[in-house]
Amino acid sequence: MDSKPILVTGASGYIGSRLIPMLLYKGYPVRAMVRSRSRLDCKTWINHPGLEVACADLMDPASLGRVLQGCSAAYYLVHSMSSSVHDFSAADRKAAVNMARMAEQKGLQRIIYLSGLGEDRPNLSKHLRSRAEVGRILQKSDVPTTIFRSAVILGSGSASFELIRFLSERLPVMLTPAWVRTSSQPIAVSNVVEYLAGCLEKPQTAGGTFDIGGPDILSYEDLFRIYAQVTGLHRRILIKVPFLTPGLLAWCAEKITPVPAALSEPLIEGMRNPVVCRDNSIREIIPQKLLTVRQAMVRSMQILCRDRIQADWTGGDRPNPAEWYACGDIYFAAGSKLQSSFRVVLQGRASDFWPLVERIGGSNGWYGTDTLWGIRGILDRLAGGYGLQQGRSNQYKLIAGELVDFWRALEVKPPHTLLMLSEMKHPGEAMLEFYLRDLPGKRVEVVLTVRFLPRGLAGVFYWNISHRVHHLVLRSMLFNMVRESGLPLLKGPVITDD
Repeated sequence: MDSKPILVTGASGYIGSRLIPMLLYKGYPVRAMVRSRSRLDCKTWINHPGLEVACADLMDPASLGRVLQGCSAAYYLVHSMSSSVHDFSAADRKAAVNMARMAEQKGLQRIIYLSGLGEDRPNLSKHLRSRAEVGRILQKSDVPTTIFRSAVILGSGSASFELIRFLSERLPVMLTPAWVRTSSQPIAVSNVVEYLAGCLEKPQTAGGTFDIGGPDILSYEDLFRIYAQVTGLHRRILIKVPFLTPGLLAWCAEKITPVPAALSEPLIEGMRNPVVCRDNSIREIIPQKLLTVRQAMVRSMQILCRDRIQADWTGGDRPNPAEWYACGDIYFAAGSKLQSSFRVVLQGRASDFWPLVERIGGSNGWYGTDTLWGIRGILDRLAGGYGLQQGRSNQYKLIAGELVDFWRALEVKPPHTLLMLSEMKHPGEAMLEFYLRDLPGKRVEVVLTVRFLPRGLAGVFYWNISHRVHHLVLRSMLFNMVRESGLPLLKGPVITDD
């Protein structure tokens, strides 16, 4: 294996941030290129010994030349499609020219570029036409350039997938253009990452162009239907309406989802074009298990649970599935995470307060809020759930995986963290967290939070009518726990986030 570093442009982006840990896992030294190092601060792999962070701008050839110096290959994973760029095609063209020229000057051996599927026809969308143009610019250079062309990429954080997610969850009835039945061959992001990383080990991919897609060829209408099935939503009704333009659809999408029109319009426009693999030769060169659309969507669920797995990753184990939500993803990734939170500051240490946290539930109850939890248990049973099942295997010692009434302990880290996942029936995913932190002056901060990831309009409605009750329950629980602990109260309970 070459000891020279591999440059990854767009290191803080959706694909780059998932490719880097895979390259590190495979043993490659990686140079991550960003415009600002702070963009990588929350990444779990930031402290990996094989990683080097370099700041540069593709629009600045001099800085680009510095980060390319000494590299053997470079991944080109950037594009300028955003609300802050007026003409993304012109910006992408200039950036690609700079990359091609500087790669030649610095003697790079390989460039690997991720483009989009779509046949070169007059009606090809502006977005796909720009992606294809970037590929031609890079392949005209003297550096062998491998191009992978994909359709919709499935996984939390992918703009296309998030658009499908929000529209499916918030619109039981959708007005759609006729081309919602256009054929597409989506691919799971973990499969994309495997192709990108695997091509370094396959010299025959140098200079080639390869179509990559999953095993399913579906319409966009099918994607909405499958997402509704996977998430337990009622079947979505799609009504075909002629003369709906991408601009009008993007404007409407912006009003009901957090996806900005500047981002959704090019994606919606691209839906008019069939995006299906014409050549599957890459499957023989880099064999792997291709996830179905349903499997990829399932992996992308349970965002709240997976959002907690953010410990430093040093390369010993295989990286988390690329479909999981990751810190630093686009701000609307993983849906609308809602929360209510209360905070107190006490005189004492976390170890003084922790026993009360660990004894919660079962015969010990819920610190003065048992009646409210009992009512919630009755409602859960009426909705088809198990209701409030009193009991714990050990009232004084809590272990991860244990059932506490109708909560499942996911993370138990004495004396600082208790994280529990709700097993009640509700239109979404709910978690309860205790977080204890020692402060200077022998003080301890205790934060009690309920988080909710709504599913569909029913989930949003559920939160709106219940979060006032959450305030009452959380504040009462925390106040009663403080009183029982005997520790002097210095501040709170106060709302910290809602």
